Amino acid sequence: MIATTERRYSLEEYRAIAETSTEKCEYHDGEIITMTGGTLNHSRICGNIFSSLKFLLRNTKLEPINSDLRLWIPEYSRGVYPDAMVFDGFIQLNGDRQDEVLNPILIVEVLSPSTEEHDRTNKFRMYRSIPSFCEYLLVRQNKPFVELYSKQSEGWIFSDFDSLENSISLNSLNIELAISEIYRGILF
Repeated sequence: MIATTERRYSLEEYRAIAETSTEKCEYHDGEIITMTGGTLNHSRICGNIFSSLKFLLRNTKLEPINSDLRLWIPEYSRGVYPDAMVFDGFIQLNGDRQDEVLNPILIVEVLSPSTEEHDRTNKFRMYRSIPSFCEYLLVRQNKPFVELYSKQSEGWIFSDFDSLENSISLNSLNIELAISEIYRGILF
């Protein structure tokens, strides 16, 4: 991610720019951040996760969404594009915006060297301000390694998975996501 300029933008200016931009750009409390392109592995992993979630959640009220839809985080005045999100039934839009949502239960980020620290720290802190949010998947693209943070009554619980033979129990979705499906077609 790179900042486009040192200038601060109003939310209305950002939304006007985002609607016509050929590049994805996030809004960070007055700053517009242009999203950099991903790698082949990043794209494949995102596609694998989305298609697996779509298949596993068919015939349920749960709906996975890919990275084309912006997640608005009101408490931090942020508009971001997670790699995947899942919603429990009703998708709450941000006012009359058709391009901003508010209430995912699961958020997935495929880690890149340039974003990994931010995804683990500041972004996770901001995501935790979303009342519906209860599971966070962080997926490495250079080796089989997936981290799961699950919200429990006593706080956030961490689990990690590093074997292609393992599956991840996503309790908020009531499914098992196979690590081998996340990394299908990936060469390490």
